[in-house]
Amino acid sequence: MGASVRLLRAVLMGPPGSGKRTVALRITKGFQLKTFSSGDLLRDNLWLLCGFPRTLPQAEALERAYQIHLVMSLNVPSEVIKQRLSARWIHPSSGRVYNLEFNPPKAIGLDDLTGEPLVQREDDRPETLNQRLKAYEDQTKPVLEYYREKGVLETFSGTKTDQIWPCVRAFLQTKVPQIDQKASVTP
Repeated sequence: MGASVRLLRAVLMGPPGSGKRTVALRITKGFQLKTFSSGDLLRDNLWLLCGFPRTLPQAEALERAYQIHLVMSLNVPSEVIKQRLSARWIHPSSGRVYNLEFNPPKAIGLDDLTGEPLVQREDDRPETLNQRLKAYEDQTKPVLEYYREKGVLETFSGTKTDQIWPCVRAFLQTKVPQIDQKASVTP
């Protein structure tokens, strides 16, 4: 007899700036799941799809190709997201990310390693961000309802990733094996 194969296909959803990337990193560090973005091939049995599907037709197409077992939605208030992303600055050539509130550069506006100027991404600027959040809400509301009706949606609400993560971790502990208790705490 061969080893049994566990099958879990999960989707992580949330608006821009809700902490999907951080939560996904913590999930992959603490659980035996691989993270895929929408462009990756989905051949493995244990995986977490991050940030896709965004529309109802995409959700229906994904469901036709792969049975989705679990959808985790990060529910973070828009005002928190706007505050979080308006404080985000990047160093273009390296991709280093700073946040003026919780990971500020040593000198405001300058990269810690090179001293080069930091920039704000176009889609993090308030006028663009408002459009992104509205588009996310309009497009994904039917997707979340679709998964709610299928009985696979679990929503986690909060204002900080460190507040949401313990709930996500506790929930996933009932669904998939953990690699190491210490590894699942923070990235």
